[in-house]
Amino acid sequence: MADTLIHDPNGGMPRLLEIMRRLRDPETGCPWDIEQDFDSIAPYTIEEAYEVADAIARKDWGDLEGELGDLLLQTVYHTAMGEEAGYFSFESVVKAISDKMVSRHPHVFGSESRDKSAEQQTRDWEAIKAKERGKQARTLDGVAVGLPALTRAVKLQKRAARVGFDWPDTSHVLDKIIEEAGELIEARETLTQQEVTEEFGDLMFVMANLARHLGVDPEEAVRGTNMKFIRRFNAVEDALAAQGKTPAQSNLAEMDALWDRVKAKEKSEK
Repeated sequence: MADTLIHDPNGGMPRLLEIMRRLRDPETGCPWDIEQDFDSIAPYTIEEAYEVADAIARKDWGDLEGELGDLLLQTVYHTAMGEEAGYFSFESVVKAISDKMVSRHPHVFGSESRDKSAEQQTRDWEAIKAKERGKQARTLDGVAVGLPALTRAVKLQKRAARVGFDWPDTSHVLDKIIEEAGELIEARETLTQQEVTEEFGDLMFVMANLARHLGVDPEEAVRGTNMKFIRRFNAVEDALAAQGKTPAQSNLAEMDALWDRVKAKEKSEK
């Protein structure tokens, strides 16, 4: 019966769960899969989430289908290990998230009115989450350590802002950026590498705060800049190739001039 399910293209979720069970079987499974644990699989989970985001950014919907499958496999992997250890099961994970979605949307699944703004719904959502964490939870508790650093910075700042710990407008943030940039310059000239690293972190934290005040997702902004850099540098490389040269055979002045040309062309086409 199990083999029939594994080879059934229409087996759906039960098929995937059975495939994972077989991969992890200590006697007949895959040696690599058997050796894995939560710690070793976690980096793959993070990587797959980024690959989903990458496919969305590229608007490659065929690729997104595959990447979502890879991300789903990560959930199945963790729940299989959780079940083996007696911590939880796939079914209990599904129940937990279903219960959470119902309890956090009383305006959809309960008696509360849907007639409220998205901002009010966000406040209500956070109030419900705070209640779930318990009355004794501290303001910054529960912001996942494993988040990308800029994303975590924004989440920490949002939490603090809800209890009034926030600058009233962006002018104060900009003043702080100037202050932190000055401290970084001083650190570079007089302090240790560790102190330079700390000052750089302070500056990036305030930059994340500016992003929050401007309504910008800093991770999304930097991803966009990365893609722009790749696009423009590839164009510079192509221009050099048309001259029979590589970047290593060029110099900074020539590549900078080509960069400016590519940048001007992009702006003219907007």
